[in-house]
Amino acid sequence: MEQRITLVTLGVSDLARAKEFYEALGWRGQEVAETVFFQAGGLGLVLWDRDALAVDCGLSPGPASGFAGIALAHNVRSEAEVDALLDRVRRAGGTVTKPAAVHAIGFYSSAFTDPDGHAWEVAYNPGFPLSEDGSLTLPDFGAAQD
Repeated sequence: MEQRITLVTLGVSDLARAKEFYEALGWRGQEVAETVFFQAGGLGLVLWDRDALAVDCGLSPGPASGFAGIALAHNVRSEAEVDALLDRVRRAGGTVTKPAAVHAIGFYSSAFTDPDGHAWEVAYNPGFPLSEDGSLTLPDFGAAQD
């Protein structure tokens, strides 16, 4: 696993309120598929419904579940890299919480937790290309919808 985080996803209770907050700070985002994406240097910050994020990570939603409402993402360059990383996670003592599969919107992903329960997504998404140094530049979602 290369040392990088490509996306930080914050689980929010009110997407419109959260988007307005970050925009009031001067951030500019793109809303697509009930999420908001902000370019943040070489990574992306994503706002998404807290319960939907928990379920997407293979975890139980709700306050009693212990889910902290944040997921880190590590994007890779191929489906094979997703599978290889999951093997390493298991060997290192992590827990795969969502098996690798093609996601509903077409990319290959999985989720796991580290030994302390922190949620990670690992994904191969050709729509989110990585630069040679591993940094991520979010696509122009408006252009992709044309």
